[in-house]
Amino acid sequence: MTAPVGFTPPPYPYERLRWLADVAAASPGGLVDLSVGTPGDPPPPEVVEALSRSGAERGYPSSVGSPAYRRAAADYLGRRFGVGIEPEHVAACVGTKELVASTAWYLRLRRPERDTVLGPALAYPTYAMGATLAGCRYVGLPPGPGGAPELAAVSDDDARRAVVLWANSPANPSGAVFDLEPLAAWGRSHGVPVCSDECYAEFTWKGAPASMLQHGAQGVLALHSLSKRSNLAGVRAGFYAGDPELTAYLASVRTHAGLMVPGPVQGAAVAALADDAHVELQRRRYLGRLEHTAAAFQAVGLDATVPDGGFYLWVPVPVWADAQGGAEGRHGAWVLAEAMARCAGILVSPGEFYGPPGAGFVRVAVVVPDERLDRALELLVQAGDGLAGAVPGRREAAR
Repeated sequence: MTAPVGFTPPPYPYERLRWLADVAAASPGGLVDLSVGTPGDPPPPEVVEALSRSGAERGYPSSVGSPAYRRAAADYLGRRFGVGIEPEHVAACVGTKELVASTAWYLRLRRPERDTVLGPALAYPTYAMGATLAGCRYVGLPPGPGGAPELAAVSDDDARRAVVLWANSPANPSGAVFDLEPLAAWGRSHGVPVCSDECYAEFTWKGAPASMLQHGAQGVLALHSLSKRSNLAGVRAGFYAGDPELTAYLASVRTHAGLMVPGPVQGAAVAALADDAHVELQRRRYLGRLEHTAAAFQAVGLDATVPDGGFYLWVPVPVWADAQGGAEGRHGAWVLAEAMARCAGILVSPGEFYGPPGAGFVRVAVVVPDERLDRALELLVQAGDGLAGAVPGRREAAR
């Protein structure tokens, strides 16, 4: 007798790119991975050094974060965003991805009668997966003016059932930057916690970096990570801050779950959060790469523009790729991705990874060092019109 099957995890989006990575690796310049936003530049050496001299290896670290960790995070918010927040209203997380994936579950334990997660329809896929893991519905909101989630699209029933509203500015994958105050106000008026994922805040190209906490902490949590800001994705260090009651509740639940940033990592994070010079250097790197990559894409007929924020290009699929994809029974984004892999070794992400509204786009992460990126872009420009004819035929793996 076959046992009933409950939840079966879907394929992880980037696992679907393995065959394309092999195609890219066989190109003249080899693989240049612009699919995942994994930082390719070195972290600050003083931060790496701090990992080895924390003296925190023996004991269990504080789940909520050491006093120095919480103070460094509070000081950073004050220095960078003008937000006055007490260290007691800040808590550590093991990188923000696990926080994104688990928060709906923890909040639903507190409000079991609510079963809906609200967030952008075009978004980082972990918002929706977090809803699934919590046994919730995910209601994706279309983009409104400026790219903000369209709050007018939330029905009265969905508002009553909502356990959390997710916001992300600068947005992944589109790079949209928008006013966070209306989302905070909507959450307060409907009794729905608002979680603002601000991991790309330092990479805002139009206007000053912003935090939802600038509009008050009531009912709001802001999430920050050192992965992008300080090229420390491998150490898994982040924090959340805001509403005192929400912060205390999550900190308590997470302590019971045994979620702890390792002690040496906490020491390194204190050093990283205290320094802004390395962030300014990284800002210059990313903006230069965005401009250079957009120009190269435009040279081969792709409609690429520098976003308002983030370090991704969100590139519409050209007509020729859509036409070929339609003839072969697959999305044009996969045709474009394969053509770029074959011609220049460039691996990009088909936009469907970020929800149905992304099907007509590819996302390009400008995260590799300049010399690798420059060589790949040279090959792309050399391909020119040949990019449109680079895909020989149907690829079952892309379906």
